[in-house]
Amino acid sequence: MKSLISQTRSFPAPVRLLMANQFAINLAFYMLMPYLAAHLSGELGLAAWTVGLVLGVRNLSQQGMFLIGGTIADRFGYKAPILAGCVLRTLGFALLGWVDSLPALIAASAATGFAGALFNPAVRAYLAVEAGERRVDAFATFNVYYQAGMLLGPLVGLGLLAADFRLVCTVAAAIFAALSVLQARALPQRHGAVEGRADARTAVGVWAQWRQVAANRPFLLFSAAMIGSYVLTFQVYLALPLAAEAALGADGTKATSGLFVVSAGVAVAGQLRLTGWAKRRFTPHQALTAGLAAMGTAFLPLALAPASSSVAVLGALVAAVAVLAAAGAVVYPFEMDTVVALSGNELVATHYGFYNTVSGLGITLGNLACGALWDYAHARDALWLVWLTLTATGAGCAAAVAALARTGRLTVPAQAPQPSAA
Repeated sequence: MKSLISQTRSFPAPVRLLMANQFAINLAFYMLMPYLAAHLSGELGLAAWTVGLVLGVRNLSQQGMFLIGGTIADRFGYKAPILAGCVLRTLGFALLGWVDSLPALIAASAATGFAGALFNPAVRAYLAVEAGERRVDAFATFNVYYQAGMLLGPLVGLGLLAADFRLVCTVAAAIFAALSVLQARALPQRHGAVEGRADARTAVGVWAQWRQVAANRPFLLFSAAMIGSYVLTFQVYLALPLAAEAALGADGTKATSGLFVVSAGVAVAGQLRLTGWAKRRFTPHQALTAGLAAMGTAFLPLALAPASSSVAVLGALVAAVAVLAAAGAVVYPFEMDTVVALSGNELVATHYGFYNTVSGLGITLGNLACGALWDYAHARDALWLVWLTLTATGAGCAAAVAALARTGRLTVPAQAPQPSAA
C-alpha cells in the first residue's frame, strides 16, 4: 500500500485524478452490473430473452461505439467525453433502478454502454499524454485502481442489495454524479500533442482521422495479434465458470465469485511489483511476449487436473485465475504503451477506440468459438481439448507479437502520416 501511495503521488495531479476516477467508475459499475440480470428476471419478471437483450444492448453500445468515442476525444479534447460519459452513466444507472418498461430499460442500458465508449478511450489517451515517458508506470498504477474498483464493487453492491436494488442503482448513480462535478471543476482541458491546435483539429475530418488509423499497418497488425489475449482474459466469465459448475454443481456459483476475488486481488497486490520486475528483466516487446505466453499456460493446470476430483479441479481453477491475472498484469502496461507508440502520438484516443473495438469483436467471435468447443468437448468427456486450445491461443499471440517485434513492426514510427483535410 505504501508503494502504491508513493507511486501515485509521483504523477501529476491530472493523472492522480484519473486514477481515482477509474477506481470510482469501476466501484459503481461493479456494484450494480453483477446483480442486474437477477433484478430483471426476478423482481421485474422479464423473460430470459429480454434480459439477454438488455444486457446485450449495453455491451453492443459500448464495444461498437469505442471508435466514435475516441474520435470525439481527439477532435474536441479529452475532458469533454470523460465528463459527458460520467453524466450519461449517471442518468443510465438511475433509470435502471427506477423504470420497469422494456423500452426504458433498453434506453438506460444503451446509455450506460455509450458512456463507457465515451470516457474509456479519452481517459487512456489523457493518461498517456500526461504521463509522458512514464507511460508504462502510469498504466501499471492505473490498473491497480481499476482492479481495486472491480474487487470492492460487488461487495459493496451485495451489502446495498440487502436493502433494495433501487438503492444500489441510486448509490451508483450518485457516485457518477459526484465524479461529473469533480471532473468539471478539477480536470484540466487536455488535447493530444499534435491535436492541441484548434485550427488543426477542426480542419481534419472524421474520415481523415479514420483513414490515418486504417493506414497504420503496424498498429493494425498489433491489434490483430493481441485479440487472443482478450479472448483468454474473458474466460474468467465463460469457460472457468462452466468448469466450476461442471465440477462442483450448485457450489459452482460460489466458487466463481471466489475466482473473481482471486483475479482482482492478484492484480491489485502484484501489479506494481510485476511491472517493476518485467522492466528490469525484459525489453517492452519481450515483456509482452512472455506475458502472453504465460496467459496461455494458465490453463494447463485444468488440462492436467482429473475431472473426477472436484478438489483438484477447484485447485486448478484457482491456479489458472491467479496465473492469468498475474500474466495479464505483466502485459497490460506494455500493451497500452505500445498502442501509444504505434500511433506516433497522433490521434491517440482514436487509436485506442479502434483497438477496443477490434478487441470487443474478437471477444464476441472468440466466445462463440470457445462455447462451441466446450459443448463438443463436454459431450465427449474431453475438456482437456478446451484448455489446450486456450494454451495454444496464448502461444500464438506470443509468437505473433514476437514476429512483429523481430521484423521491426513494433518500433515507434519516425514520422506519423498526416491526415488530409476533409
